Amino acid sequence: MLHPVSDLARAKEVYSALLGVAPQTDGSFYVGYEVDGQQIGLVPGGGPQGMTSPVAYWHVPDLAAKLAEVVAAGAVVREDVRDVGGGRLVATVTDPDGNVLGLLQDQ
Repeated sequence: MLHPVSDLARAKEVYSALLGVAPQTDGSFYVGYEVDGQQIGLVPGGGPQGMTSPVAYWHVPDLAAKLAEVVAAGAVVREDVRDVGGGRLVATVTDPDGNVLGLLQDQ
């Protein structure tokens, strides 16, 4: 799950205390935690995606196939498939109510 934050340093303090661990990734554009297999990311200013609320990501074995399936079911592509590094592909769609849903594939 990604969380847009306005003050990365302050958010990092809060999430580190909440989760009880130090960040696994700690950069100026992204701070990431992994706790019990769940990945939680802090994105300053909503990042280039312009996020205004948290976005949950579902792990899928075939991102292209799942993206096509949810679009056929009525979702609208918000952000097409992109490689975010480390063999990870992501995409986002909106549901009929405008909620943003993330899809994630680790290669």
